[in-house]
Amino acid sequence: MTDEKHEPPKAVEGAGASAQKPAAEGGGASPQAKPDAAATSKPPAPAGAGGGAPGAPAKPPAAAPPKPPAAAAKAPVKPEPWSSPLLDELQKRLPGAISEAVIFRNMPSLNVVKEHLVAVCQFLKSGEGGPYTLLTDETAVDYPRREKRFDIIYHLYSFRRNDRLRLRVQVGEGEKVPSVTGVWPTANWLEREVYDMFGVEYEGHPDLKRILMPDGWVGHPLRKDYDILKQDDAWVKANLGIESAQ
Repeated sequence: MTDEKHEPPKAVEGAGASAQKPAAEGGGASPQAKPDAAATSKPPAPAGAGGGAPGAPAKPPAAAPPKPPAAAAKAPVKPEPWSSPLLDELQKRLPGAISEAVIFRNMPSLNVVKEHLVAVCQFLKSGEGGPYTLLTDETAVDYPRREKRFDIIYHLYSFRRNDRLRLRVQVGEGEKVPSVTGVWPTANWLEREVYDMFGVEYEGHPDLKRILMPDGWVGHPLRKDYDILKQDDAWVKANLGIESAQ
């Protein structure tokens, strides 16, 4: 009897395929359908829970860092009484000429009685008085509510002493101030500027007229009661032939 070769039976396609997979792929168990992602997602944590257990009380917000203490306000610098051999000599030569002597921010300041102004300036320019040979500035300050409305300010400099001195003269509305052009010639232009901007007149000035504003202009622009937008409409129309834009 002839021996016949028999081939092993073929496995039905698809049957037992899972059994031939390594155990590592399926974990040794038969594959199952993956659950829906929506079904396995965790419910959102309650608001304010901070990821804690459901129903736990909300944590209070972290406290803000403390603010640094505010810097203490600096007290205003006040002038102090001033004394010096120069002041003593000045009071000895011209009694009653100085009504007040103070020092402010290392700069001495003398309040001078108007009638003694020229004599005080002549002494300060002399060799015995400084000498304060340079008048660096002369200007004015307006205090419209004060009886003595204007402060006339003089800043002096001494090359020999290498220091500065301030003089102040107080005058009321309509009062004339003695000119110091005979002591310091540069006062000519400085006093004209004060006259132009503030309307203060100088007695003994050689050529007192406006220096910044045109001749015939009405008003003095640096007075506190002079509006910054104010114009001399009549002058503008008469001299420029136009209406003022202000």
